[in-house]
Amino acid sequence: MDEIEVEAVDSLDPGVVSDTAEYVLYGGKGGVGKTTMAAATALASANDGTATLVVSTDPAHSLSDTLEFDVPSRPAKMREDSPLWAVEIDPDDALQQAGMFGQDGGFAGGLDQLLGGAGGAGGDGAMMPGADEAAAVQLLLEYMDDERFDRVVVDTAPTGHTLRLLELPEVLDSMVGRMMQLRDRFGGMMDGLTGMFGGDDEDEQAGLGNLDAVEERVERLRDVLTDPARTEFRVVLVPEEMSVLEAQRLTDRLDEFGVPVGTVVVNRVMEPLADAADVPGDAFVAPNHEDCEFCARRWDVQQAALADAQELFRNYDVARVPLLADEVRGERPLRVVAACLDE
Repeated sequence: MDEIEVEAVDSLDPGVVSDTAEYVLYGGKGGVGKTTMAAATALASANDGTATLVVSTDPAHSLSDTLEFDVPSRPAKMREDSPLWAVEIDPDDALQQAGMFGQDGGFAGGLDQLLGGAGGAGGDGAMMPGADEAAAVQLLLEYMDDERFDRVVVDTAPTGHTLRLLELPEVLDSMVGRMMQLRDRFGGMMDGLTGMFGGDDEDEQAGLGNLDAVEERVERLRDVLTDPARTEFRVVLVPEEMSVLEAQRLTDRLDEFGVPVGTVVVNRVMEPLADAADVPGDAFVAPNHEDCEFCARRWDVQQAALADAQELFRNYDVARVPLLADEVRGERPLRVVAACLDE
């Protein structure tokens, strides 16, 4: 691979990063290559001169390994000569940072107690389910508002976690609505509950007076995720039957949420790299379907899955990224992946 120079993507069409997509989210089953795609897209975007932040929300982070950079839990610039920033959101750190969702009687704990959840029943201040995802979403919204970044690329957690994140606006909306109804019904009686929300003044920190702000953030998240002019969700899969079916379920659920899916990326296809990107074909090791029985059998399996994917996702842009002989780590192979995505 050292013998080849792969240029950064100069023009990013809707199959990679559209000129208007401020937020690009990669999702799919665990282990299909979401981190690789997010890192490659962010790198290409930054190389094009766009101030870009790549965010990992997956609890099992691999962004640091992929970028070969020690990515912290707060946004950090990778190097001075490139407008590329990176962050791995740590759930525990997110809970500590996110005041309105925080621990020790913060928004989540207070709701849990007031609405009869585990924390209220046991009196032990336990966090309600999804509080860590809620905190991560709050941080993600803060990064989206950060003026340092013109584009945010998100490597999401595996499918189940991603769907919970997408369901969170509805969950919080319902909870906040119930809280506001209680506040309206009982008026002054609610003032006595202010202490459980982490502040002496109901208009400070996570107090009841901030419920309107919480609802506003929930609405903002929904608006951002469902705006095709600003957001594109890209589903990643590998050419195997189970992966294709799971990707179909994810695209169906995203459609239910109104989240725009623009591209389906089929990763690790056993075909020559030159078939997917404008690079010299003799610079990379290609699978030998004629003399390698294993390669031939795997290619038969993949071709069947590719045919299914082509049919199921005919309404989306489908990008194919070949299986590389070496690990995709560092800038040079990530540029190769970016070139494949740009096809």
